Amino acid sequence: MNEILPIGSVVLLKGGEKKTVIMGIMQFNAENPDKVYHYLGVPYPEGYMGNGSSYLFNHDDIREIIFRGYEDEEREQLFKVLDQIYQEVEKTVAESN
Repeated sequence: MNEILPIGSVVLLKGGEKKTVIMGIMQFNAENPDKVYHYLGVPYPEGYMGNGSSYLFNHDDIREIIFRGYEDEEREQLFKVLDQIYQEVEKTVAESN
C-alpha cells in the first residue's frame, strides 16, 4: 500500500505515449470482482470524457511518475483502513486458489 500514488498524480504507463491522471485508487472490476486494481485513470489533459475513457491499471504498469498528487493526514488515515481491507482481500483470494 505504501507505493500507491495519490489521486491527481500524473503518470506515463508502460507502452503508452499519452499521460494518465489517477482519479481513483483500489478499484474493483465488475467483470472480475476478485481482482483489485491499484488505480483508475483517465487521459491527461482531457480527463473523463464519458464511458470508455477510463481504465484500470496497477502500480507495476507505470513507466514514469510525472507528477505526484496531494497528500495529507486525511489520506494517511484512509490508507490505514485501505491497507487492512487490501490484506483481507489478498488473503481471501489466496485461500480460494
